[in-house]
Amino acid sequence: MMDTILELWVAAQIERAKLAWMLGGGSAWQPGQRLKLLCAGYNGMRNTGSDVRVEEMLRQIRCVLGPDNVALAVMTQDFKLTRGYFGDAQQVYLPDVFPPFLYREVRRHHGVLACEGSMFKSKFADALTTMIIGALGIAAAENKISIGYGAEAGHMNRFLARMCAHYCSQSLILTRNEASQSVLSELGVPSELGADSAWTFEPHGPEVGRRALAEAGWDGRAQVLAVCPIHPFWWPVKPSLGKFVAHSAWGAYQASYYRTIYFHKSGPQVDAAFERYISNMARAVAAFRQRHGVFVILAAMEQLDERACRAMAAQMDGESTGQTPIFAAEQYDMYEMVSVLRACDMMVSSRYHGMVTTMPALVPAAGVTMDERIRNLLHEQGREDLLMTVEDPDLEEKLLIAMEKLRTDADAIRAAIGCTVVDNLKRMSRMGVFIEQNVQERYPEFPIRRGVRSWEEYLPPLNPLLVQLVEKYESQRQALAAG
Repeated sequence: MMDTILELWVAAQIERAKLAWMLGGGSAWQPGQRLKLLCAGYNGMRNTGSDVRVEEMLRQIRCVLGPDNVALAVMTQDFKLTRGYFGDAQQVYLPDVFPPFLYREVRRHHGVLACEGSMFKSKFADALTTMIIGALGIAAAENKISIGYGAEAGHMNRFLARMCAHYCSQSLILTRNEASQSVLSELGVPSELGADSAWTFEPHGPEVGRRALAEAGWDGRAQVLAVCPIHPFWWPVKPSLGKFVAHSAWGAYQASYYRTIYFHKSGPQVDAAFERYISNMARAVAAFRQRHGVFVILAAMEQLDERACRAMAAQMDGESTGQTPIFAAEQYDMYEMVSVLRACDMMVSSRYHGMVTTMPALVPAAGVTMDERIRNLLHEQGREDLLMTVEDPDLEEKLLIAMEKLRTDADAIRAAIGCTVVDNLKRMSRMGVFIEQNVQERYPEFPIRRGVRSWEEYLPPLNPLLVQLVEKYESQRQALAAG
């Protein structure tokens, strides 16, 4: 009921903005002004993937449109947790009860870039997708830039799907895979194939990651296995006034409390499924560690993942304490976290961006997925044999086999990863082209770059690692094409 109220409230705000625009309200871009773009997404919760995505999206926008031509703003839910992020972009506070905020803030800008990866899905929180639709819908109602950037689309509840079809029909959604395009096509929402925007991210240098590993007990010689577990079964998050009152008055629902009026899915079935997932992962990783003497670290790439990391460490270490170090996003910012993960030799991840952010360093990885994101990523690599699901009854056995492949097939896996990275860089550059075209169509007098440009010039500046990767795999492809 609360989700439905929120959805109706946002729909009313879009209609209100449409009427106000028809009556002469709103903020239209004028020649000579900086183009004010609002980035709408899930930041300020120390979700490494979400923050990395936005960091690189902003760098690409500045590169394509010119840093002096744009004024960027990013939503955040906690200024302390995004301090030092996003360059010179203004950070604006996104409240939990957001419909009035959307109406005010979107109308102050000349366009919206929706930057959440899981943009159109009911898997995690209908409220998040409702917020994204609201931001895009208000911008589209005022005939402004309305673009979804590197989006994933999946199952939505019926009313949310109808909202998306109705209010995003004048938006442009740049998806990160063809499966998402198919979902949006059925809804009549325009889309083009792009990529995730995290591929160009440059963390701190490798010495930072290696030093952090050494401080955690690594001897500098053993191979390092990074594991990124999550709690896959307590989604979606939903608002509940009843639970909020009970929690505030008596401390009820503490285990499933998210924040304010929002609560995770909970119950005996959720707890049992989580226990099976963690136990299977822990037994497989512990057996692999014993067999090969690898140094194992657990990475909580979002604050919420610490629960899964602690549970897994407890099962792996038994009565001993401190044996398996946990690298938590609360203590390590995105530049440090990705540096640590790239210093590892292999990875097992239930976090999509755990894999994406390490692929430029060619870290072989197996995925234990809760939805289509990691599945699509490993499909691109042609390595479905490294894919498992969180509810797989044979997860322990399959994961142990997959980790063995990370050792024995490392060179072949790295080759597939390299090709996938370069392919995604090219698709990411297409998003830059689409951004440029969309701005020119909306605002013909905006100063767009002239002349023929290479695909690399639609990306933010690439670090030497990526430049070498592109050169290597492009030359290989040219050699194959020649004969």
